[in-house]
Amino acid sequence: MSLMNGKQYIESLRKLNTKVYLFGKRVDNFVDHPMIRPSINSVAMTYELACDPEYQNLCTAVSGLTGKKINRFCHLHQSQEDLMKKVKMQRLLGQKTGSCFQRCVGMDAFNAVYSTTFEIDEKYGTTYHKNFVDYMIYVQEQDLTVDGAMTDPKGDRSLPPSRQEDPDIYLRIVEKNKDGIIVNGAKAHQTGAVNSHEHLIMPTAAMKEDDKAYAVSFAVPSDAPGISMIYGRQSCDTRKLEGTGCMDCGNCTFGGQEALVVFDHVFIPWNRVFLCEEYEFAGILVERFAGYHRQSYGGCKVGVGDVLIGAAACAADYNGVQKAMHIKDKLIEMIQLNETLYSCGIACSALGTETAAGNYQIDNLLANVCKQNVTRFPYEISRLAEDIAGGLMVTMPSQADFDSPETGEICKKYFKGPKGTDVMERMKILRLIENMTLGAAAVGYRTESMHGAGSPQAQRIMISRQSGLDEKKRLAKKLAGINT
Repeated sequence: MSLMNGKQYIESLRKLNTKVYLFGKRVDNFVDHPMIRPSINSVAMTYELACDPEYQNLCTAVSGLTGKKINRFCHLHQSQEDLMKKVKMQRLLGQKTGSCFQRCVGMDAFNAVYSTTFEIDEKYGTTYHKNFVDYMIYVQEQDLTVDGAMTDPKGDRSLPPSRQEDPDIYLRIVEKNKDGIIVNGAKAHQTGAVNSHEHLIMPTAAMKEDDKAYAVSFAVPSDAPGISMIYGRQSCDTRKLEGTGCMDCGNCTFGGQEALVVFDHVFIPWNRVFLCEEYEFAGILVERFAGYHRQSYGGCKVGVGDVLIGAAACAADYNGVQKAMHIKDKLIEMIQLNETLYSCGIACSALGTETAAGNYQIDNLLANVCKQNVTRFPYEISRLAEDIAGGLMVTMPSQADFDSPETGEICKKYFKGPKGTDVMERMKILRLIENMTLGAAAVGYRTESMHGAGSPQAQRIMISRQSGLDEKKRLAKKLAGINT
C-alpha cells in the first residue's frame, strides 16, 4: 500500500471491529459519532499533509528499513535533521488542527522500542529486534496509526506492580506458552487509542525481579479479542452533540481523545512480543520513550500555541483594544514563551546522537528541559489569552440565543464590538479561546502539558541526573584557584 490520504484513513477505521464504550454503552459506529469524529479528523490531517506536495518534505521520509517513502509518523529517525523535521512537522499539525493530533506517542514508541530491543538481543540472544523490525515494515507499508501505550492505572503509587492489591492494576503476563503470551490489565489516558489501528504496549516504570511479569512490550490490533476501550470525558465535550459547526464548540472540526484500554486475557503471538520479563530493560525503555516524547512537546504544543496567540490577537481586534500597549506587550510575551518551547525542541534534536541500533535519539537533558518548560509556559500563554479575551469568553449566551427570533437581535445588539466588526465572528473567536484554555482542547494544551510524558517532578529528576553538577563544581573551583 502507498501513503494513505485522510479519507482512506477514515475508511480504514470502519473495517475494524473496535470495541468502544461511551456513557456506559457500546458505540456501534464510533467513526461517525459526533463526539469522537473531531479527533479522527485530527489524525486524518496527518495523512492529508503527507499527501500534499507542499508539506511532503516535512511529513514524509525515506524508510531506513525499506528505502520507500513513508509517512514520517511511521519513521525511525536516521539523523539530527530527521529529529528536527519531526518537531517542525508537529508544530505544523498543531497549527492546522488547534488540538492534539494523536500520533506522536506511537512515533516516539517506535524509536524507543527499536533501540531497546537491539540491546536486549545483544545481551540475551533473543529475537525481539527482528520481531520489531518486521513489525515496523508492516506498519510502514500499511501506513498505520499506532497508539504507543505506556501508562498503567498504577493503583497505590507507593507500591511496585507486584505488591498491588489487584495484580491487574499494572498490565502483566498471566501465561506463556509455545505460541505466545496472554496478558491482563489496562493502559490509562491513552491518547488516540480509539482512532488507532494498532497498540504498541510498553512497561510504565523501571522494575525489579519481583515485577518481571509486568516487564512486557508487544503490538496488538485495536480490535483483537479481549480488548475494549472506555472513552474519556473532556470538558464541554457534549457541546459537540449540539450540531455540526455549532459556535459553542469553539473548534467543532478537530479535537483530541483519550481512553482506558482494557486487556482481558488477550493473546499475543511470539512474533509480536518485544520484551518478556527482561525486567532490567524496562527502565531503559521508559527513559528513552520519555525523552522522545518530551521532545515532541516542543513541537505540538507550540503549534497549538500559535493558534491561541492568533486567537488572542483577533480577540483584541474585536474588542477594539489592539493598539493598547499593554495588549501588545502581552502578545509579545506569549510569542516569546512559545518560541522558547520551540527552541528547546529544536535544540535537543540538533544535538541528537546515533544509538547502537542505528536510529537517532535526542539530547536527553535538553528534552527534559523542554518538557519542564512545557509544564509552565502554556499555562501562562493561556492566562494571557484569557486576560486579552475578557470575561465575555465564559459568560456569553449560546448560539441558540443568537439564532432565536426572541433573543437574537438583543444578543447581537449588546455583544457587538467596534464599528465594522461582525458580532458573530467575535463570538466564534471567544469560543475558540474558551475551547483551548478551558474546554475540550484544554486537555491536550494545558493538562497534558503538565502530566503528559511524565509529571514535572519526573523531568526534574532527569535534569538532576544529567546536569553534570560535579563537573560544574570542578570548573568553578579551578577558576577560583581551589586545587582540591
